[in-house]
Amino acid sequence: MTYRKNRWWMSLAAMTLLAAAAGCARSTKDASSSADKAKPAGSTLPAADSALPPAPAVSFQNLQGQTETLAQYRGKVVLVNFWATWCEPCRQEMPELIALQNEYGNKGFTVLGIAMDQSGKSAVAPFVAQREFKVGDKEQKLNYPIVLGNDDIATKFGGLFGLPTSFLITKNGRIETKVIGMIDYSGMKQLIQKSL
Repeated sequence: MTYRKNRWWMSLAAMTLLAAAAGCARSTKDASSSADKAKPAGSTLPAADSALPPAPAVSFQNLQGQTETLAQYRGKVVLVNFWATWCEPCRQEMPELIALQNEYGNKGFTVLGIAMDQSGKSAVAPFVAQREFKVGDKEQKLNYPIVLGNDDIATKFGGLFGLPTSFLITKNGRIETKVIGMIDYSGMKQLIQKSL
């Protein structure tokens, strides 16, 4: 009887700990996500760009097999967008990313898509070449650079809690904001305009 009672209490304690841990993980993620999403809507840039954390020094392969670095984009405002071909929310926000590239691409801005597919180029290249998205009243393919990502690159950005995850990087190579989940399009437009 004592063994059963102790086993029951141990099971209850274990379930409570798991539920608490899951709740903490969820609330941390939710808080991070909502804080990151809330920031673009009504924020102003800090007085000193140097107060922002620096973007990591990373390099990646583009779809042509050449090496690119994030530093190559210095002097531009860059929206780094981690995504995957199998990720439905990633595909849902692509029309907005295409629209941002259309509107600000010739003003010193670019979206940089980092594809996190495990099968790499074999999955990503056909998706980029063939997939079209409805933007406004017409169909468009991805109009911004796409590179191949991996766990090492994600780790240098502080790790990913899900896809999509985006980072807005200033002209001086500083991380202005991080968004876990789909971007808030109007809020992101405000931030891009302020950063330009």
